[in-house]
Amino acid sequence: MSATNSNAAPVVVYLVRHAESEHNVSKDYSHRDPPLTTLGVSQASEIAASFPDLRSVAVVFSSPLTRTLQTALAGFSGVLNHDSVEDGGIRNGARVIIDQDLQERSDLPCDTGSERAVLESAFPALDFSALGSNWFAKQGPYAVDDATVSKRAQRFRERLRDTAESLQRGEQGSGGRRGSIVVVTHGVFMKFLVEDATIDLPKAGWKAFKVGSGINGDAALLALDSMDH
Repeated sequence: MSATNSNAAPVVVYLVRHAESEHNVSKDYSHRDPPLTTLGVSQASEIAASFPDLRSVAVVFSSPLTRTLQTALAGFSGVLNHDSVEDGGIRNGARVIIDQDLQERSDLPCDTGSERAVLESAFPALDFSALGSNWFAKQGPYAVDDATVSKRAQRFRERLRDTAESLQRGEQGSGGRRGSIVVVTHGVFMKFLVEDATIDLPKAGWKAFKVGSGINGDAALLALDSMDH
């Protein structure tokens, strides 16, 4: 494996909160894995307009919940690889990676994902092969206590660092200037992911980060304060 190019520009990570979903409006948290509202679909579709360089996106990571998947597809359909969308996409576009580490923290029904077969039926162009049959159970490494959620966030930060380094080495297979990463996740888990309890992005809002090192040398997300929405 080749060394990372020390002269390469830092990989920008765009952290995106999902758009408005039905439980955000109804406050009915007993609805399992609710979808976006009509307004939420519009919010997600407008994400692309706020990005400084949408064409730079090489990878889109998404939580497997319906509202995050819908946000990812509506917001970035114009730059996704053609095999990730049912109608459209581009050749050598951004890859979509479904990652269960990005699911929301709580074990309420609204924050509990759908079974894999349900997701495959609803989003037939996406690859859910990384999900186990009981991926949505909030137990073991997906339990909801602070310590376990923090470990989950650290796992994903390490995955982000590996992906960023791979992009800098030119190993991701996307052509042109693509070298940034989008992460579509949830409001509470986001606090653990960036290790900042004060972050509170609006629905379909985003903020730019780079992957750096934390106090103990672990991967950390460092805010790029001049780039946010």
